[in-house]
Amino acid sequence: MERKHDIGSELTRGLKELHLPTMRQCYEEVARQAEQEALSHERFFLELVRRELEVRRAKRIERYLRESKLPLEKNIEAFDMNRLPRKVIQQTRTLLEGHFLDRTECVLAFGNPGTGKTHLLCAIGQHLIRDRERRVLFASASLLVQELLIAKRDLKLSRLFKRLSKFEAILIDDIGYVQQNREEMELLFTLLGERYEKGSVMITSNLPFSKWERIFKDPMTTAAAIDRLIHHSVIIELNIPSYRLEHHRKDRGGQKGTSRSKGTKNSTLARKKEGKKKSTKLRA
Repeated sequence: MERKHDIGSELTRGLKELHLPTMRQCYEEVARQAEQEALSHERFFLELVRRELEVRRAKRIERYLRESKLPLEKNIEAFDMNRLPRKVIQQTRTLLEGHFLDRTECVLAFGNPGTGKTHLLCAIGQHLIRDRERRVLFASASLLVQELLIAKRDLKLSRLFKRLSKFEAILIDDIGYVQQNREEMELLFTLLGERYEKGSVMITSNLPFSKWERIFKDPMTTAAAIDRLIHHSVIIELNIPSYRLEHHRKDRGGQKGTSRSKGTKNSTLARKKEGKKKSTKLRA
């Protein structure tokens, strides 16, 4: 018994030193299971390795989600795919596989406000983290530009670019929604240049390419930015009605229906009361 205890203590210390916490916690349980089921040494060790890998994968995904800054409520399960054109559904299914990251392709989603651009790309990004273990970063265009400005002011722009390079995709939301000045857009253009053929960029915008001069302020920069983005890209066009507007109209329609039914009930009750009053007067 003492020898077995010594072996257990030494094994625990060794697994701790090797940074294998899950194995350290469960090896006794797995050893009893192996003894009961007459498992070979290889099967016993394989079960330990599987458990360690499973826990590490879960923690890694949790860390990636936290780092991504994605709005987790915007997932693929909460997105109504039936609203999308057939072509966009096919594009979405292909993007969910994640191969565009291997090719460092860009994903550009265009459409009017409320059509689901942000939700769709966030859902794709979250799926890539959860199911493919890929690293994705979400940032609104305005906040990303402010971060670039601060890094430039503090002479830390190269350090910021290095930190961003660890993400396989950067999702820039609502580019062109808030008008930026020339310095801000030059920094954004520099970031796009840094990512060109090195890492994917995912962009949502209300503005078509024909109006991107409003974003980058001059024709040359605009043409160069568009050229780099579309060289290797998937373009999603959400030419569909606003989801928020549709939802609002449905809510209003429901409220009107409720109001009409209440009005009908009230008028019926009023007629009944009036009839009772008349019958009372006749008896009198």
